[in-house]
Amino acid sequence: MGYKTLRQAVDALEHSGQLVRIDQPIDPNLLAGAIQRRVYQHHGPALLFTNLTGSRFPAVANLFGTLERTRYLFRDTLRHVETLVKLKLDPKTLFKSPTSLLTAPPAAFHLLPKKGSSGPILTGQTTIGDLPQIKSWPDDGGAFITLPQVYSESSIKPGVRSSNLGMYRVQISGNDYQQDKEIGLHYQLHRGIGVHHQEALRAGQPFRVNIFVGGPPSLTVAAVMPLPEGMPELAFAGLLGGHRIPLVQPAGCLPMPAEADFVICGTIDPNQQKPEGPFGDHLGYYSLTHDFPLVKVERVYHRPDAIWPFTTVGRPPQEDTSFGEFIHELTGALIPEVLPGIKAVHAVDAAGVHPLLLAIGSERYTPYKRPDQPQELLTQANAILGQGQLSLAKYLLIAAENDNPALDIHNIPAFFLHILERVDWQRDLHFQTATTIDTLDYSGHGLNQGSKVVIAAGGNKRRELPSSLPENLTLPRGFKNPRIAIPGLLLVEGPACAESRPGADLNLLRFVKKYTNDDPINTFPLILVVDDSEFCAAELNNWLWVCFTRSNPAADIYGIESSTQAKHWGCSGALIIDARSKPHHAPPLIDDPAVEAQVDQLAVNGGPLQGMI
Repeated sequence: MGYKTLRQAVDALEHSGQLVRIDQPIDPNLLAGAIQRRVYQHHGPALLFTNLTGSRFPAVANLFGTLERTRYLFRDTLRHVETLVKLKLDPKTLFKSPTSLLTAPPAAFHLLPKKGSSGPILTGQTTIGDLPQIKSWPDDGGAFITLPQVYSESSIKPGVRSSNLGMYRVQISGNDYQQDKEIGLHYQLHRGIGVHHQEALRAGQPFRVNIFVGGPPSLTVAAVMPLPEGMPELAFAGLLGGHRIPLVQPAGCLPMPAEADFVICGTIDPNQQKPEGPFGDHLGYYSLTHDFPLVKVERVYHRPDAIWPFTTVGRPPQEDTSFGEFIHELTGALIPEVLPGIKAVHAVDAAGVHPLLLAIGSERYTPYKRPDQPQELLTQANAILGQGQLSLAKYLLIAAENDNPALDIHNIPAFFLHILERVDWQRDLHFQTATTIDTLDYSGHGLNQGSKVVIAAGGNKRRELPSSLPENLTLPRGFKNPRIAIPGLLLVEGPACAESRPGADLNLLRFVKKYTNDDPINTFPLILVVDDSEFCAAELNNWLWVCFTRSNPAADIYGIESSTQAKHWGCSGALIIDARSKPHHAPPLIDDPAVEAQVDQLAVNGGPLQGMI
């Protein structure tokens, strides 16, 4: 069966040669995080730091550093999850009606948490300052918990059935927080805890939260799972972990896992906020300082053999990439059930996950279909953008399975080629010009504010895509170094952007006005204007990251020979995306050279990282 404690998982990984101990003193300020990132990049083992300076607790990193290791941790229970998916059983229904477990697979019984009066988590107490103070990036505002499981309940319908368990970052030092008494809690739009926060606002009362750290590995995965609304994450953790999650509830606290490594108990005043951040985040930039809720800490519990799990995030791929891949394996088969007509959806990790979605849909209503006119694809695109975290996408590219049944949504170059061969920029662009985007994305016009575009391309192939530069290609003054990313996609280095003028950048307007439809530059249907075309052309992940994290569709899309008809914008020539850095963008994450030199030193002959990086 699955692991009931983090300690069991760590021991199993060590015995199977998938974890390495680092016994020499390691500074949690930048060095521990830098080690984790470097080992991850080299597909290395999990790391157990037994001597983090300033803390008496050991810490484990890179636990989920490869998809293979993640599968290994749940090797005994994956088939049970797959069985429920194949039977199309709704765990939410099973949880609400326990008698239905009589006709469900035996593993479904694990969906129900069980309550007890005692457990290892209640045996010790500590303070926030005594926890590992891990700071990952030079300009982070302080130390953060990077694998927290934040538990809250409805104040209207309290109890596990109306609970939420989410992975929302927690700042435990720095800024204006009172040491050991206050910590910051950052959560984004469309997160389950927001419902509980809103209920507390209406009631005018604080609400309780517990922050779990560690415990069964299934709890960590459950906290990031996109589960149906109304299904408790604790239930899914039991299913994935292969056992009912035991809970204890000391006086004055919400329930907590009896086998957790740490639990921070506290309350949130829904009307009180403090500055949180900066924090090096998964888009590859710092999310800046903003006011977010704070938790008033009451108690910090820990088990006797507690281990502190942590990760670092940054420009993808990072350890959280394994989460995304694992979640796709668990839930990918359900996509057609949740979104009729959709065959597959792929949130592109290299582009920062939320900024870019690729999708394959279908045109099923062929008797009424106009030739080469996407119809049902647009209905399906709207359905995708109405689903939870998928709604945070800025760019949604959707193709029709009918046009190429063999199209693989995870072969990103092939998917782009398919779209670029068929797209009609006068017909296939569909904008939402003022809407919500990811809180961590600073390409928009305000916090959580930006735009979206759906590119729905269907029908027969319209053009051949060039794979070499035209001999007679000319560029306007200030634009240089043209490079080809993939056939049909041209990279052009533009002048530095000194002023943000959404939709009216003087250099971009000058660029599009230079050309008419018969200019050879239009053999490339898509042009990206970037700061460094050599960098973007060097590899696929580079231009994906630059294009989709540094552009806001309504503000940064231009076109040659563009026009608007009945409020529908399009262009008959090439589409241009301005993917240069803008003055309002957040700064990118840059490693500290001195810290990287320390990591290199640890990898010399006889060092603890020898052979790992």
